[in-house]
Amino acid sequence: MTPKERFIKALKREPLTGLVPHFELVFYLTMEVLGKVHPSHRSMHQWNQMTVREQELQLQDIASCHIDIAKKYGHSAIFVHSNAGGGDEQKRLLEIFRERTGDDYFLMLHGDCTYGMPNGDNMVEFTAQMYEKPDELKERAARGVDWALNFAAKYERSGLLDGFALCSDYCFNTNPFFTPDLFAELVAPYLKEVIAGYRRMGYYSIKHTDGNIMPILDQMADCEPDAFHSLDPQGGVDLKEVKRLYGNKICMIGNVNCGLLQTGSEDEVERDVLRCLGDGMPGYGFIFSTSNCVYTGLPLERYELMHRLWQKHGVYS
Repeated sequence: MTPKERFIKALKREPLTGLVPHFELVFYLTMEVLGKVHPSHRSMHQWNQMTVREQELQLQDIASCHIDIAKKYGHSAIFVHSNAGGGDEQKRLLEIFRERTGDDYFLMLHGDCTYGMPNGDNMVEFTAQMYEKPDELKERAARGVDWALNFAAKYERSGLLDGFALCSDYCFNTNPFFTPDLFAELVAPYLKEVIAGYRRMGYYSIKHTDGNIMPILDQMADCEPDAFHSLDPQGGVDLKEVKRLYGNKICMIGNVNCGLLQTGSEDEVERDVLRCLGDGMPGYGFIFSTSNCVYTGLPLERYELMHRLWQKHGVYS
């Protein structure tokens, strides 16, 4: 099977042999591995001044960064993202992936239109709106769903795209930003609608959020994503428990503790990786990953330790 086929079997929670599928939502350490700045960190303020040939060379190099990392570390899926251009450039980037790798990799784009936690600049204003102008927020959320589904329809039946990573973050490590009642009113209906719309078009949906999802887990599960990511242990999320509750209908992705990868001892990292594999592999429906991403500042040697442990212990007989 191709990496993409193995990834989809995991999303469908079907039996597998060999290595557990693996991917990272983002792998930022391209400078250390490839000697290239990560595509998301490149300044593209001169994009519109480039010739068509210069733009094509940039897109080819962006694709190379993603593809080379996926090949080196055995990733089954690629979250395609960069700072280059807009819609036409994004479509061309996906075309380059397919031209160079065929149908080997599961390709996804960002596709979350739901409200996440506001940043510090607008947290007070957004919080006030939740209680004072909820109807305005609902109208905006509905427009967001329409926009997302119209965008997805542009790629329908193109063969360029397999699914979406829904990356609105809902939670702090201690608790969700939204109370369960507010989540039910302002987020869940729109999350459910956009996931259902993607599914009708033949796309898979991977719902990402960091932090403590447990108070809203039932609502998230009711929206029927194909997978949960990142199952954050720093937010108190127990992979074994979430899998017990919803592993019969939702794939689990992630749960290797990023905090330990960055600051723990090698022994702590090894124990955590083996715990994650032990909790996630039984019954299939599991994709190995960090509990966030391979972010700037995370030591490459720690990710590579995690990677070696996966190769040795993340094997279905």
